[in-house]
Formats: sequence, C-alpha cells, structure tokens
Amino acid sequence: MTKVPSYDQLMNPTLQALKELGGSATTEEIYNKVTELVGLTNEQLEILHDPEKGGQTEVEYRLAWSRTYLKKYSILENSSRGVWSLTAKGRQLDKIDPVVVRRFVQEEQKQRKISTETNELIESSTETSWCDELLGALLRMEPKAFERLIQRLLRESGFIQVEVIGQSGDGGVDGKGIMRLGGLLSFHVIFQCKRYSGSVTASQVRDFRGAMVGRADKGLLITTGNFTKDAVKEATRDGAPAIDLIDGDQLINKLKELNLGVQTKRIEVEQILVDQNWFASI
Repeated sequence: MTKVPSYDQLMNPTLQALKELGGSATTEEIYNKVTELVGLTNEQLEILHDPEKGGQTEVEYRLAWSRTYLKKYSILENSSRGVWSLTAKGRQLDKIDPVVVRRFVQEEQKQRKISTETNELIESSTETSWCDELLGALLRMEPKAFERLIQRLLRESGFIQVEVIGQSGDGGVDGKGIMRLGGLLSFHVIFQCKRYSGSVTASQVRDFRGAMVGRADKGLLITTGNFTKDAVKEATRDGAPAIDLIDGDQLINKLKELNLGVQTKRIEVEQILVDQNWFASI
C-alpha cells in the first residue's frame, strides 16, 4: 500500500513552503508547493481520506492537521479568507522539531483538561461536518440540477449570459457564459461539471480543451472531487489554452461564501467573570 507522509512529517515542508511563497499563501498554494518540495507521486496524491465520501484526499487531510498544529504552536495564523501566514515567531524559524510541537500541543490539551482527541477536533470538526454534509448533498443531486446550481454560482460570481447546454455530442461542454472584469473586459467561458468523488485526470482535461478550442477564451472545469497532479499541469501547459480548475473543496467554500444553500450563523457565548477584588473592596 502506498504510504503518505504523516501530518508531523509535513510540518517542516509546510513551513518551508510558506517561506518560499513570501510568508503567506492560500491553502491551495501551500498544497501545490508542499507536494513539489516533498516530491509526492500521483499515486500518493490521489489517495482519498474516506473513499466512501470522496472529496478530500489523504494528503489534504494531513496537511490540514499540520497547519493546525503549527497554528497552535504560534508559528502560523490564518485569516477569515483562508489565507495562512507566518507569525513573527514563524518568520524567525527555518526548521522545527515536530516532536516538540506535538508535545507542546498535547501538554496544552492536558492543561485544559480536554481529551487529546476531542481537542484536536475543536478547530476542524465543525468544518469537516458541514463540508462532508454539503459534498454529500452535491453528490446526491440529479445531473441537470447540479448544472443549474453551477449556472447560479457563476451568475452570483459575476458571469453574464450563462447558459446550460448539456447536449449529447457536444464534447462534454455543459454550459457557457461571459465573465466581465471591471465592466471593461469580457471573456467568453465554457464550463464542464463533473459530479463525482474521484479524481479528474490529465486526459479528461485534454478532452475538455479539445472541445473548447475556437469556441471560448477560457475553460472552466468544476468537480466535486479533485484533480490529479498531471491534470493540474495539463490545465496550465505552455502553448495550450489555459483551463481554470475548481475542485470539491473550492466549490463548497464558494457556495458558503455566496450563501447558496449554506447559512452561516454566529453564536455568541456568554462568559461570566466574578470580580474578587470588587467584593474584597466593599
């Protein structure tokens, strides 16, 4: 069985990736740089964390834990927009000892009298639950309904004249639209939707490109699954029309951002503090 580096083995590559990316990066940029630094194979990158649910790969899952531990160790911080950056402490370090980081986090958990397993999931359990629930809902949708959802998503994202084609013999093209930039520039875009939990391959990207040549300025390939390493390279291959890729994680976060079938509610927790000094001063 192909082995994937553990989350603690990915801590230093994550730190190095952020340094090479200028101190801050999106989750996707960190993923791409770490896979390059570690030299992960396509076979490793295509392993799903939960084959029955699809979506997140094992590498993505373990990188998420690496970032969580480094954040708890005060090396990383992240914004509400999903951008990770090095803290002042992180900028001063070239390398960390994963064992020290792990012990620090575990000791912090003990001090808070929370079980290790429960505390590790505090940051990610809510995220994982709604992500899995949303992916499951997308996978259960009828193909035509999923295409209509993507049509709505593109309209909400600034596209105009978005049409769903979905005709047989149309080279896999599901729809087309026009992207307006700043009210000045327009790009004709065709898109394809792949609603499944597997990985989109380089050959599928090439097939889509063949269908878009001469018909649009840009191509957009959207999947509820993920893309192989070769598929990502093929999408941006020199000399070929570029194709933008949106994987399952990006798709569900975009739906959340646009409030399409996803509602975000802020819950306030009341904290009561007793002022001992106030009572003593009476």
